[in-house]
Amino acid sequence: MRLPVGPIRGLFTFLLIALNTLLCCLPLFAVALLKLAIPVEGWRQLTSRWLVVIAEQWIANNTAIFRHTQSITWRVSGLEGLERSRWYLVVANHRSWVDIFAVQAVLNRRIPFLKFFVKKQLIWVPVMGLAWWALDMPFMQRHSKAYLEKYPEKRGQDLETTRRACEHFRKIPTSVINFVEGTRFTPAKQAASQSPYRHLLPPRAGGVAFVLGAMGELFQSLVDVTLAYPKGEGGMWALCCGHVREIVVDVHVCAIEPWLIEGDYANDPAFRERFQQWLTELWRAKDARLSAQAGAARPVPAVTGAA
Repeated sequence: MRLPVGPIRGLFTFLLIALNTLLCCLPLFAVALLKLAIPVEGWRQLTSRWLVVIAEQWIANNTAIFRHTQSITWRVSGLEGLERSRWYLVVANHRSWVDIFAVQAVLNRRIPFLKFFVKKQLIWVPVMGLAWWALDMPFMQRHSKAYLEKYPEKRGQDLETTRRACEHFRKIPTSVINFVEGTRFTPAKQAASQSPYRHLLPPRAGGVAFVLGAMGELFQSLVDVTLAYPKGEGGMWALCCGHVREIVVDVHVCAIEPWLIEGDYANDPAFRERFQQWLTELWRAKDARLSAQAGAARPVPAVTGAA
């Protein structure tokens, strides 16, 4: 029997997640230290696979915790054809902090472990920096526009540095996720950005272009994930408390066209415009799917009059 919706359920669920995190972090950091102690490529690949197994089990445990403590209706589509032996770029809209849990829960062990680009400076963050390094999160070094204006000879160096950091992904199937809007959707942000979409913020093309520029030749498919919460949404605390009652995850898999990885987004205006148009069309289709889901979720009004 589940606890009543509210803070008591939230605290109980949160404590279970914290315990799961503690239990999984102990072996994670132990293997990470072994990986760090022996800088041999073969050993590094082996320990990287062990670390992924631990991380995937952490996700599976979290999913089980929510399954047994919450009453969530899952509506998932489009998972056919996904493989753990392929390289994927995953893009998604961003509704709330629940998105990360939802995407992990749906895609865990269906595709390679999800990774995201991390700013190079964050490697020094206590605990998490080691965890990100251990899980082979790609660390990126981005130079600001002002820096490049002062040191034009450094142009392109950040991309090349990140590309070298991703070289080991050639040997291990990898998935990289990007929340393209760059921030969570709210009506206020929608109005401030003058978004042309009903359910989305305008996509930010620079991040996707950077990922494709750094390791685009490795990706075999694009996984386009559309997230919606028809019966209430919120952060992780709202999820723990039982306020998130339905999660819709719609997955579309498509090919990555060669031209997307062949251009220079930073220095070629024509390519940049074409890339932005491609992403705009992707977002229009996503917005249309969300509109269709919202329409289907509305109750049908009663019809009066003669039959």
